[in-house]
Amino acid sequence: MRLIRVFIESTLLPGARIEAAGTAAAHMARVLRLVAGDPVTVFNGNGSDYPARIVAIRGSRVEIEVLEQRQARPESPLALTLVQGIARAERMDLIVQKATELGVASIQPVVTARSVVRLDAKTTERKLSHWRGIVIAACEQCGRARLPAIAEPLPLLEWLARPMPPSVRRLQLAVDALESLASAAAGAGAIELLIGPEGGLEEGERKSATSAGFRGCAIGPRVLRTETAALAALAVLQATAGDLS
Repeated sequence: MRLIRVFIESTLLPGARIEAAGTAAAHMARVLRLVAGDPVTVFNGNGSDYPARIVAIRGSRVEIEVLEQRQARPESPLALTLVQGIARAERMDLIVQKATELGVASIQPVVTARSVVRLDAKTTERKLSHWRGIVIAACEQCGRARLPAIAEPLPLLEWLARPMPPSVRRLQLAVDALESLASAAAGAGAIELLIGPEGGLEEGERKSATSAGFRGCAIGPRVLRTETAALAALAVLQATAGDLS
């Protein structure tokens, strides 16, 4: 039997009955077509899973009984932040989804000189809500019980001007770099990975990133699309210093 996991933004305690509404309830009732008595695992982002069962479905609301609390799958030992130049809609959605599946701790979208997508206050709020929905769905699918944080988008140079966190290794991909990504990541406990948008970072942005502590490293001789670069690099980092290290 497949394990159905549903994110519910609520306090969860064994023995409690909770009522789900909105997106979570619609997903259970209309998409998954669950009925009273069906098992489901709920989580709220605190790192635990809560096996539960459907008690009743009343229109747009679902009543759930929480049965117990269990330790969820462990998070990666590598505190990995993806600093991603905002890409076009479908590509950015893919990056957010797969980065979540690959175990990032946080995602920092940045606006660069070559970013095609431009954001104002209204579109920023809408994008953040959309990306958070993608993060939640990815966590439901891959078994994570903690949601990676997705920060408000910032201009790259503004973000680079912020103080560098202690004990964080900063890496950026560069085709002509002499050091491999795997070598640069070895032994790290926390990494910030900078990936440019379509067309990459401009030379001035790369120099600013270098001045801010980002080391250039390579994962091969080919120029990769932004979504390929991000996901391939995250997989290398998890294998080198994270989940599989």
